[in-house]
Amino acid sequence: MSDADRPAPPAHPANRLAAEGSAYLRQHMHNPVDWHPWGAEALARARDEDKPLLVSIGYSACHWCHVMERESFEDPATAALMNERFVNVKVDREERPDVDRVYMDFLVRSQGHGGWPLTAFCTPTGRPFFAGTYFPPEPRQGMPSFGQVLESVARAFEEQRDAVEANADEIVAKLGARPQGVAETAPGVATLVEAAGRLMRGADGEAGGFGGAPKFPTPASLDALLAAARVLPSEGSRVALEHVAFSGREMARRGLYDHLGGGFHRYCVDAAWTIPHFEKMLYDQGQLLATYAEAWRQHGGDPELEWPIRETAAYLAREMTGPEGGFYASQDADSEGEEGRYYVWTPEQLEVALGVEDAIAFSHAYGVSDTGNFEGGTTHLVDTRRAPREEFADERRRLLAVRSRRVAPGTDRKRVTAWNAWTVAGLARAGALLEDDTLLEQATRGLAFLLETMRDDKGRVLRVYHGPRAEGLGFLEDVAGLLDACLAVFVATGRPAPLRAAFELGDDLVTRFWEDGEFFLTPSDGEPLVHRPRAESDGATPHAAGLAARGLYRLGVLGARHDWVEVCEALLRDQAFLLERAPEALPTLARLAALVEAGLCVAVLAPGDGQDALRRAVRMRLGPDDLLLCGDDAAGAGADPSWFAERGAREGRATAYICRGTRCSLPVTDPDALDAVAEFSRSP
Repeated sequence: MSDADRPAPPAHPANRLAAEGSAYLRQHMHNPVDWHPWGAEALARARDEDKPLLVSIGYSACHWCHVMERESFEDPATAALMNERFVNVKVDREERPDVDRVYMDFLVRSQGHGGWPLTAFCTPTGRPFFAGTYFPPEPRQGMPSFGQVLESVARAFEEQRDAVEANADEIVAKLGARPQGVAETAPGVATLVEAAGRLMRGADGEAGGFGGAPKFPTPASLDALLAAARVLPSEGSRVALEHVAFSGREMARRGLYDHLGGGFHRYCVDAAWTIPHFEKMLYDQGQLLATYAEAWRQHGGDPELEWPIRETAAYLAREMTGPEGGFYASQDADSEGEEGRYYVWTPEQLEVALGVEDAIAFSHAYGVSDTGNFEGGTTHLVDTRRAPREEFADERRRLLAVRSRRVAPGTDRKRVTAWNAWTVAGLARAGALLEDDTLLEQATRGLAFLLETMRDDKGRVLRVYHGPRAEGLGFLEDVAGLLDACLAVFVATGRPAPLRAAFELGDDLVTRFWEDGEFFLTPSDGEPLVHRPRAESDGATPHAAGLAARGLYRLGVLGARHDWVEVCEALLRDQAFLLERAPEALPTLARLAALVEAGLCVAVLAPGDGQDALRRAVRMRLGPDDLLLCGDDAAGAGADPSWFAERGAREGRATAYICRGTRCSLPVTDPDALDAVAEFSRSP
């Protein structure tokens, strides 16, 4: 039984959050704080009582969110001060990224950094005027106590009201402002090449990844290098590809990876991938599945990049799949009130689980020692021996069985559309390349859940599923992610239904999210906030505007929807100045820029004898943005019929035509002959 599932005697009667579906909000249901969920009721109360809003934002797997709850929100004196001076609002950032984005933008602009828990103080209308992250219960290391912050903010609101209101007005105006500047050159392939060069200048050649501690996996940056490897000169291509493969091996062999259960932790606190921050997020698993699959393809089928895919997919099936369908959102870092407790080992624990002889060998291979590498002399497993993965498989299986009897970290069982979509896309891509029907079945079931459950009666994508229903209008990342997942499953299976759904989602993106030459995070029919936020740049999750445009561009070319292609070109013009200044900060957009200039690669496969072998060979030459049309079923799902005109099978044999832009290769029937037309498929 996990911490989240274990009932505890309430220290205080349940507050309003008891009625919420969010696991994060329900974690605070017995706080003595008079919490409101975000919504009209809280805002109306703040206006009626003329009190400032205290907006506290976090998420279920956030370690420091739990710390601040224990220290401050469960403290009766602190709660009394909050209840007297503020209207208090709890927000699950994973369910309301729009609210989080407004106040996080303000925090980063005012403090130069961000993070969670996020505490924003606002006027009764929701306009922010002060914000911070974690505040300790007592003054510490130059930080004021949370109580001091509460007193100071409340006093400023009461005694300097005009200045506070004027400051809030100025802040909201700045939140809506956009960077100004004119690019000297149009974005294109050179943008991706420049992004790759800058990323490599920040690459860690000793441990993999980028930069120092804390070290994040950054799949969007790795994906940009993989895309650039297809257009860089040979030596630059080799260096970029090798760094991605090296990073993948290091992340999987060291402490970012859970060697017993599979799956990746959120990040490591050190530069050498030794000790993670132990929470596991679905969005990391989904993105990294796709990254590892493409790295495996480009790196010649490296087995060191294959086993992390299979083990992570098995982890998702075992621990993260809901009975109704879809994948759970996250697992906490903490259990029994301690971070990492579930995952770490001592030599004595290994001896009990494995026996003395096996424990000694395993300890040498995975760095378990009397002194340990974590708190209290415990060890988080790091594969220091780097033996073939088959070695110690039985020991890992036995230790997983022992670990499963410990009190597990809480699992946030909500299903977030965007995160599920990235996972479906990763499973589909990996399943197609590895020719693994189990992975493809996981992907198709996941997509079916999203298309059948995560849309309302108007066809609009919804954000989150708690069971027994989905709720909340989806955001840009949800619609764009689902479109990408549909295309990934279509390419992997050839079935027309996902393509048909992708075209429907493309219409929705343009109708409800595209306005005045840019994509917004929120739909036009969503809840109005003090400012309509734009899509967030690449970080832990991909840049939603870039993801949306990449999907639209692929569909626009495939379906002869020139208006959608023009949307993508307009977005690139709008972002040209930022792309020129810092393309490495916008790797998803940099990939789009290269794709639009080079043109989309579409492989048309006419059925016939030898079809399976030819299809496998074609897939191994196509990148993640390229499309594959097997037969003419796609024409009825939205693909332009001209793709199939005069492109039939030759002499009864399966025949491939590799097309880019306005050019197509000569027909190919022999899989070995595909290398002769490689220039058509070599693209970002």
